Amino acid sequence: MQTFVVAGGCFWCLDAVYRTLKGVSDVVSGYTGGQTVNPSYEAVCTGRTGHAEAVAVTFDPEVIPAEVILDVFFTLHDPRQLNRQGNDIGTQYRSAMFYADDTQKAEFEAALARASEYWDGGLVTEIAPLGEYYVAEDYHQDFFAKNPAQGYCLAVALPKVNKIRKSYAEYVLAS
Repeated sequence: MQTFVVAGGCFWCLDAVYRTLKGVSDVVSGYTGGQTVNPSYEAVCTGRTGHAEAVAVTFDPEVIPAEVILDVFFTLHDPRQLNRQGNDIGTQYRSAMFYADDTQKAEFEAALARASEYWDGGLVTEIAPLGEYYVAEDYHQDFFAKNPAQGYCLAVALPKVNKIRKSYAEYVLAS
């Protein structure tokens, strides 16, 4: 099993998408990349903790290749938007990849290079060492599945889930 920590806007969307993929055994929403110890959601939302909303995606590379996990990341958010995704604005919504070792750093750099061939304009995705990862509050875990009729889920998360279902159909779990 392997775990990648990525951030690309609201963690509800990342969580929702990665949970639909074969070979993904766990997705944990959380906070990383900042200076505040054990931050709360409310503190992270102020933008003053330095943390990004992120997900730790644990997957089996024998079932879904690491490259696919990373390409999905660059498909489901716009890596050209600095400190935002759509109407979600602030450093907590930045595009970032947090590596645990040199191997992950190289995989992330390769994924960024692949993404730059797809996206027009400069990519602003940060590649940084993984520091402390703080698990988000329970109600953020698997938020989309627990709240499918919630406005944000319908307007923002569901279109991203559908986009990945279409673009990566061979890796999507049967409904």
